[in-house]
Amino acid sequence: MNRFTLVLHCPNVIGIVYQVSKFLFERNANITESAQYDDEISDRFFMRVAFVMPDDAETAESLLEAFSPIADRFNMQTQFHAEDERPRILILASKSTHCLADLLQRHSSGELAVDILGILSNHRGQPERLAAQYELPFEYLDLDSLGKAAAEERILTIMRDQQIDLTVLARYMQILSDNFCQQASCPIINIHHSFLPSFKGARPYHQAFAKGVKLVGATAHYVTPDLDEGPIIEQDVARVNHAMGALGLVEIGRDLEKAVLARAVKLHVRHRVLPNGPRTVVFA
Repeated sequence: MNRFTLVLHCPNVIGIVYQVSKFLFERNANITESAQYDDEISDRFFMRVAFVMPDDAETAESLLEAFSPIADRFNMQTQFHAEDERPRILILASKSTHCLADLLQRHSSGELAVDILGILSNHRGQPERLAAQYELPFEYLDLDSLGKAAAEERILTIMRDQQIDLTVLARYMQILSDNFCQQASCPIINIHHSFLPSFKGARPYHQAFAKGVKLVGATAHYVTPDLDEGPIIEQDVARVNHAMGALGLVEIGRDLEKAVLARAVKLHVRHRVLPNGPRTVVFA
């Protein structure tokens, strides 16, 4: 059996669900999961359908071609994905490696069904050791020697040459330029604490402790030229108190960052996130 996922979004008009269902019925497809959303604000329709095809000869490409008259009629943005498709991932990290280590462990256990093409870091040490432990390619970005512009160009080159489907910033502590964001050949997911814009800069958890916050959180979002303001994919929070101290907040924050980033990456590679202007539609 061939398993596929169809994701689409388009202007909201009558007949979309009927046409999608009819298309699959005519091919003897069995729908195993279906979700849809009508956004009254943007007046757009969003849909995700998982299905099984009895014909082993069908591919995502052949389905997309056959579906194209319907997509053209409804002005749809449409994608078909085969279940055995493994997105090609590039991971960027810095000195703090809790998110990197978590993603690599999930990948090693089979939970994260992707191909990691490489790990890039502006630090050696633990990022390089983790890459060696999991037998993955590692490249050191020496920002002092290369300079920021050349380092970004190197990343863009790897993204293009390796045909990367998704780049993950696993606590990569460098601000990406507008030029980089505009030239990136694939989506980029970032993770950060959810204090922004309250506690910017270094040691945000220490700043939060000094302020006496009662909640800490983490946000995963797509990267855009607007710093830390891209469409949000996933978030979570945890309650804290005065007795935990700054290091306690750091520990809780890191746990949240790991979990939120992993969920965001899985949602993306499982084709459960659809763009909706400055927001996202997430079929969790």
